[in-house]
Amino acid sequence: MKEKHRKVRLQVLDRIAFGITLIALVALGMMRRVHFTTDMHLDFIPPLNAAINTIVAIALILARIKIKRKEVAGHRKLMKTAMVLSLLFFVLYLAYHFTTPETQYCYEDWTRTVYFLLLVSHILLAAIVLPFILMSFNRAITGHIEMHRKMVKWTFPLWLYVAVSGPLVYWMLRNCY
Repeated sequence: MKEKHRKVRLQVLDRIAFGITLIALVALGMMRRVHFTTDMHLDFIPPLNAAINTIVAIALILARIKIKRKEVAGHRKLMKTAMVLSLLFFVLYLAYHFTTPETQYCYEDWTRTVYFLLLVSHILLAAIVLPFILMSFNRAITGHIEMHRKMVKWTFPLWLYVAVSGPLVYWMLRNCY
């Protein structure tokens, strides 16, 4: 009975993960079509989000080290930290982009191509990996550890790439604000 309960719980959590992913993708799709006005200056968000993503990348690397050393409790704390910070990043990202005009890349040299390659790969991989991050997390918290291990073998490097490429995109764009 306990195993059946865990499977049902995993199925419910995976449906929630797909729902969250759908809502996130719809919100991102609406971002440039809907604009809200605010008297608040949200210029602090891009550098804050770059810092948050950097901390997420560090948490992911440290979590990987912890689990390789079989320090499960430390791994769990770091992964929960990465999840919470990623949620905070996303909320701040939406707040900024729903209220602030898009910043255009301001250089016309070879870095423009590098910037757009980095930006496009970052956006595409972030969209692709989101449901798998959530499903990997679901497998861990429901005790489906072997399924979790199999999934994170490729989810981890994609999430890490997204967490590292985000601050790089900001760094390349920062003089254009």
